[in-house]
Amino acid sequence: MSVILWTASCSQGPKENSTEQVLNHCVSKVRATAASLPNADRMPRNIAMGEKEWKTVSLHDWTSGFWPGILWYAYEHSGDESLKQEAERFTQPIEQIANTSAEDHDIGFQVYCSFGNGYRLTGNDTYRRVMLKAADTLATLFHPTVGTIHSWPAKKEYPHNTIIDNMMNLELLFWASKNGGSTRLYDIAEQHAETTMETLVRSDFSTYHVGIYDTLDGHFIKGITHQGYADSSQWARGQAWAIYGFAISHRETGRADFLETSKKLAGVFLSRLPEDGIPYWDFDDPAIPKAPKDASAACIAACGLLELATLVGDQSESETYQSAAVDLISRLATANYLSREDNLAILLHSTGHYPKGREIDVPIIYADYYFMEALLRLKEFGLAI
Repeated sequence: MSVILWTASCSQGPKENSTEQVLNHCVSKVRATAASLPNADRMPRNIAMGEKEWKTVSLHDWTSGFWPGILWYAYEHSGDESLKQEAERFTQPIEQIANTSAEDHDIGFQVYCSFGNGYRLTGNDTYRRVMLKAADTLATLFHPTVGTIHSWPAKKEYPHNTIIDNMMNLELLFWASKNGGSTRLYDIAEQHAETTMETLVRSDFSTYHVGIYDTLDGHFIKGITHQGYADSSQWARGQAWAIYGFAISHRETGRADFLETSKKLAGVFLSRLPEDGIPYWDFDDPAIPKAPKDASAACIAACGLLELATLVGDQSESETYQSAAVDLISRLATANYLSREDNLAILLHSTGHYPKGREIDVPIIYADYYFMEALLRLKEFGLAI
């Protein structure tokens, strides 16, 4: 799909965009953000409507690993040593997450996105050891009777809860089991994916956001939502987490049922996209077409589709997933969604927690993270947008 370049000099006329050009734009945005952040223990999370700069949060916020991950991605694309130094500076403080008792399941997001990308790009063995410790910490939340990792222990109104987002944290456990950690970590990750597949994935291959389980015999009580429109609705970002998470689980286990689940989840997501190709925050919000969009869901889904493209055996099927990912990222790389002089973010128009009125139609850090991840994978595939 060809798009119009977001150049500031419109008098030059329309140009065809490219993966490389958009990545270069992302790197320039990352440099500007880095220059605005003096303290490595405060991480950017969102930019309020009409504001230019990021609102920052503590290391214990679930999103804290995305900014260091973005810095690593910017270094990966550019080779700029100053960005590597910034990535190292913002990664190091997150070590404390690995060394404290688990407050919730987000350790995977916090540590794997930061230390994981750092280890992948540098081979720094200190990073490996931090990730192994983090995996052991995350594993303390596993409930063997239920068969899942407890997502929100602080929410006492639910005996044992697991959210669909948690599928993304399994990658840390799978990785650790192959890089010096216990094989039990693999077993936990596989069991969590299997239980989630059996309970949070509905018969029509949409997903519940939250599963509630009995702690005595482990049975599934019900599925509800916390961030979606309704318990029975299809929250767009949750569906995207599931596509990507089950693709990773197949990659690590080879289980055909995980692959088939990811493929069917992807089919549902793609079939429900509106005419402009970018999902609303919840596919079942009755306010559509006036409901807000969620660019982050599009980015996460694109990453999941590109993962699927590497896993399916049929070349035609692989190309279908690649094409769908290219379409999503191409639509985001336009003036409608790509931040130019608007603010320090890369992407506009994400939605965080609509029911509570939080982060509605604003830039959010994880959208930028998965946008850059998808672009780097497109570059790897040799695909232009």
